[in-house]
Amino acid sequence: MQFWFDEEKRLAAAQQFQQARVDYLQHVWSNDRELKSEGFILQDNLLKKALETFHQRTDVASKFSDLLLAEGQHTKALYQHAANNTQQKYFIRQHKSLNKTNDFLNHGNYLAYGLAASCLWVLSIPHSFAVMHGKTRRGALVFDVADLIKDAIVLPYSFICARENASEQQFRQQVLQAFVDQQALDFMFKIVKAIALQNHSEQDIKEQNL
Repeated sequence: MQFWFDEEKRLAAAQQFQQARVDYLQHVWSNDRELKSEGFILQDNLLKKALETFHQRTDVASKFSDLLLAEGQHTKALYQHAANNTQQKYFIRQHKSLNKTNDFLNHGNYLAYGLAASCLWVLSIPHSFAVMHGKTRRGALVFDVADLIKDAIVLPYSFICARENASEQQFRQQVLQAFVDQQALDFMFKIVKAIALQNHSEQDIKEQNL
């Protein structure tokens, strides 16, 4: 709460969340054999350029709208990369759609929201303390935390499972197993705790734990 009411510090926290989501994506895509075999690799020139641009724009962002613009362009580049890899070149992201890829993206995102909500509940952080998606959106911190893992896991497996015509249950099992294998919940705890405590001295933390 101490930093959340300071807009500068809240912007800095949002930047850290955004950088962490890309770091996690790079870690997962560099180590997951299945994703690499499906073409989700960081050596792709267009993808490398998109990630570099995202890092640069996030670093220099002076307001939340700058971060949201960078996020939108970053996500669009990832969709294009995933669509090309899975022969879905005419893919369009639609939240209300009968398209299987969109359905899996929606389903997978809700699984990520569940992990994020659990993380925040355990840490006793109210869901309304959003740093990226706006103070007025109820429960928006859940979306901020879920974004840490969505690009790395939900996005690629949504496209892969749609191409393979997997069932909802098969997709769900695939994503949940990936969450476990890539320690997604542990990563959420690590980032949220680090950001929440970064403005406190070691003595402050000890006093709060007494």
